Amino acid sequence: MTKDEEAEGPLPVYQVALPLSTKTILLVKQAIAEYRRDVGSRWRKLPDGAAAILVLAHLRHDQRLRDLAAANGISPQTLSRWTYQVLARLAARAPRLDRVLAKAARTGLQVILLDGVLVRTRRRTGKQNRRNYNGKHKCHGLMFLGITDTAGNLLWISQAYPGRSSDLTIARYTQITAKLAAAGLAGVGDLGFSALDKGEDPDAPTIFTGRRAHPKRPLTAAEKQTNAILSAERAANEHAFADLKNWRILAKLRIPAHRATTLLRGLQVLTASHVTR
Repeated sequence: MTKDEEAEGPLPVYQVALPLSTKTILLVKQAIAEYRRDVGSRWRKLPDGAAAILVLAHLRHDQRLRDLAAANGISPQTLSRWTYQVLARLAARAPRLDRVLAKAARTGLQVILLDGVLVRTRRRTGKQNRRNYNGKHKCHGLMFLGITDTAGNLLWISQAYPGRSSDLTIARYTQITAKLAAAGLAGVGDLGFSALDKGEDPDAPTIFTGRRAHPKRPLTAAEKQTNAILSAERAANEHAFADLKNWRILAKLRIPAHRATTLLRGLQVLTASHVTR
């Protein structure tokens, strides 16, 4: 910067549009106001509406805390604290699995879609290095299991699991098969869930996964067509996870791993506030 530029003062801050609904902004503003009321905080450095915009800018566009904070007269630590407070409030509103399945059964939904999603993270050190390396995606991350309806709305997301976990492992930890059967629902998943149907009634399986080809037994034409039908049905999963990953903070997590579950569940609530199919 030249001396003439220094004399003119600081350069203007660039602006970024937030493609979010008014309902989403008001939801975050309400979460901030509720937190202030509960802890007895009478004032903050910025109004609740301005704080909500900064929190959403950080989550949606992955704006660096230092950049956002410096341009608005607050510290990075303050903005980070606001973000975690909002996420904790929103994550508490995320529905539990048993309630999601019970509501789906009451509304007449007969089939849900389940799939796993990897959220990339920084490389870990020590014993956490190998546990969080995903061999399929060739990167470090955390695994989550998500449930969507057939329209592509994300209904529930699990807690964070180490990156090396498979979809099948998480499904077994969450006992998804037993809970679906108790709710009178069926699930559709990819071939990664195929081992879940072992021991079930072959005439009335809980999880439908299609057929896996074997070197000595290729798929028949009917089995290929069945796989194609199930794949087309599962496409709604991808829409739901794409909506979630529009929050660019999920491109590569730099937050502590123990906060990842709160982050994903808070973003699920925010996504549901402006995306409904």
